[in-house]
Amino acid sequence: MAKQLSPGVRVGERTLVSVEGERITVPDGGRLVHLQFRRFAGCPICNIHLRSIQRRYAEIEAHGIGEVVVFHSPAGELAPYVAELPFPVIADPEKELYREFGVESAPRALLDPRAWPGIVTGIARATGRALQRKEPVPSLRQQGGRLGLPADFLIASDGEIVAAKYGAHADDQWQVDELLATSLAPRSQL
Repeated sequence: MAKQLSPGVRVGERTLVSVEGERITVPDGGRLVHLQFRRFAGCPICNIHLRSIQRRYAEIEAHGIGEVVVFHSPAGELAPYVAELPFPVIADPEKELYREFGVESAPRALLDPRAWPGIVTGIARATGRALQRKEPVPSLRQQGGRLGLPADFLIASDGEIVAAKYGAHADDQWQVDELLATSLAPRSQL
């Protein structure tokens, strides 16, 4: 079991390179960063979640939050799924960031009944998009596996983790309203 990070821990500055070649600094000296760890390229649950972030991205930015999303798939596999997203997506096929932040994989990702509605909805959406040739069908073999658990971190400009959420199953991540509420809470209450 990887060591999970708690609020109050400081993370060192790093430069990440997005799927599209953009250099991203985390922490960002000018704003909060919502660092999201998702599952794999084409993950139906992840795609629905990221579209909800995309729809409200202007509102998230207005709260002084920058989005950075990490997947454990190679950049080439991610590209067709993330091309329309307005925020950077990072490929971490070796799971270096996942280990550093204590983000795990476990069978409960898919076996927990709370994940099943999201799985069904995600598969229905992915099937429709594949039939319309808007997205490819996800590969049956995923380099980092299919049992990844999501995680969310809100990182202050000084590198302090202000809040963290480790998902209990594949569909357990901050929704936009939770993210916004968390960003507004005083650090002493988090």
